[in-house]
Formats: sequence, C-alpha cells, structure tokens
Amino acid sequence: MKNEKMEFEFPQRKGNDPMPTELHPTVAEKRDKLIDRAADKGIDVVITEGFRTIEEQEEIYERGRSEDGDIVTYAEGGESYHNYGLAIDFALRNENGDIIWDTEYDGNDNGDSDWMEVVDIAKDLGFDWGGDWRRFKDYPHLQMDLGYSIRELKNGFRPEWPEEKDSQENE
Repeated sequence: MKNEKMEFEFPQRKGNDPMPTELHPTVAEKRDKLIDRAADKGIDVVITEGFRTIEEQEEIYERGRSEDGDIVTYAEGGESYHNYGLAIDFALRNENGDIIWDTEYDGNDNGDSDWMEVVDIAKDLGFDWGGDWRRFKDYPHLQMDLGYSIRELKNGFRPEWPEEKDSQENE
C-alpha cells in the first residue's frame, strides 16, 4: 500500500423545502410576546424588519459597497436568518413618537437602558441577539435558528411549521 490515495465523497444532502414568504410562526409568536412584555415595562418596541427576501437582502448588502451609504450587513442574499423567516430587527419609540436606535435611552425612567431590557426579554424568549456577536455587532437584530444553520437553510432544509389550530380542532 504505497501512497495509495483514499477517495471518499461526502454525501450531499439536499432538502427540497420551499423558501418561506413570511416569519416562521414561532418567531412571530415570540415577537408578539416581546412587544407585550416590553410594553408591560413601559417600553414601546417597534419591529423595523422581519422576513426579508433574498433580493431585498442583496440590496441591503450592496449598501456601502456598490451603493451609497454605510455597510449595514455582511450577509449576502440567502445568508441571513431574515431570508428564512427566523429573524427580526427592532427599535424603540420615544415619548415624542420618534423611532430611535439609542441603546442608552431610559424612557421608562427605571435607571436601566430600555434597549438592554428589551434584549433581556428577547433572550428569555429564546432569541439570540446580534449584539453578542464577536465580529460584527448588529444591535437591533434578534434571531431564532430553530436548530438550523445557514448552510442547512441554504441547502433547502426548513424548520417545521406548526399546524394551524383550526385544523387541529377540526380533527
């Protein structure tokens, strides 16, 4: 067995689930709970982004590159959990009704940053926060991977969608 090359092919799994067209129901439910729990603390959360098409992601990716503006993402189309209905972005509404991204703002006057109070609620609900990322900090970003990597999602695998309550009640 002199310098024999062992050849091995990794099996290529391919899912065939269609691309989603909206937020995953689990993410949508948790989004609503986030808004309600924040409101209970006197914080007005505004969801600025949810599901995003691959084309929309490409447009955002081009900002600060081939288009004017600052770079706001390093995720190309298909590389963001937004593209699979598994991410949301948020901001706060201040007492003047303005939408703000001020991570120090304390509109409920409890001595804590409203932004970080929202992040704590989100984490309690199972979201991962973009502000915890090591390289690119994305402070408005919240996501739930539901056990799927971007690679798996790009290969056509999707988290299951819960069945509608109405169809369960009719069975």
